[in-house]
Amino acid sequence: MKKHYAYLLLLPGVLFLTIFMLIPIIMTIGTTFFNENGFSFQGYLDFFTDRYFVDILLTTLRVSLLTTFICILLGFPAAYYISKLSARMKAIMLLLTIFPLLTSSVVRSFSWMIIIGKNGLLNSILLFFGLIEEPLDILYTPTAIIIGLVHLFLPLIIVTLVGVMENIELDLLKAAESLGASRVTVFTKIVLPLCVPGLVIGSILVFVGSFTAYTTPALLGGKQRVISTFLYQNAMTLNDWQVASVVAAIMIAVTILIIAIMNGLARKLNPKG
Repeated sequence: MKKHYAYLLLLPGVLFLTIFMLIPIIMTIGTTFFNENGFSFQGYLDFFTDRYFVDILLTTLRVSLLTTFICILLGFPAAYYISKLSARMKAIMLLLTIFPLLTSSVVRSFSWMIIIGKNGLLNSILLFFGLIEEPLDILYTPTAIIIGLVHLFLPLIIVTLVGVMENIELDLLKAAESLGASRVTVFTKIVLPLCVPGLVIGSILVFVGSFTAYTTPALLGGKQRVISTFLYQNAMTLNDWQVASVVAAIMIAVTILIIAIMNGLARKLNPKG
């Protein structure tokens, strides 16, 4: 009886997600398989046979994967350092890590525009010290989008990894070293496998966020199209909801595929779960 009562507690949340998320997604994807001639895959054929559309998808994938990889490289050592601090210092460092999330992504994007613009702070410093002869073209490129997305999502992967790393017993690492294992071996055989759950969750959060982000690519990318700005353009500017629905369905499919690949990779890195 108690078990059935517990299931009833899920009912409001399930109903909300079904009505306001699941049904709209099914309706959106369903419309992509029909046109004026009835059932058809023409929308998807037009997308994948158009080089312009495919380039936008590949650019978005490249930006999202690079953002995820850079966040892992920067977040892993930072998370490891924070996880070894005392409880008081760990709380302070986590607070500082989460603090940027309280700032609007629009404000952060405009800040990066000031820093990496052609007449921005970065170019001014490099020109002053004679490291470059002319300003670097960083703004309105995929590089600018990656910089903005890393700044946006780095705290997520740090917080996720800290939660996993703080549960790794220090005595376990010392025991491995006392038995002759090098620090590299300790890292690859003990630390990394134990951190796989946090890495997978953090990577999925960063990738999905980067793949679907709109504000940062729109401000820092300029005319550089990614799939989210392309969807917005078709839906709101061109009023072509058919193409916008196809793009939305492709985004959902790619997200599910990448999550499945990451989970498969996690099972290989940590077969024991």
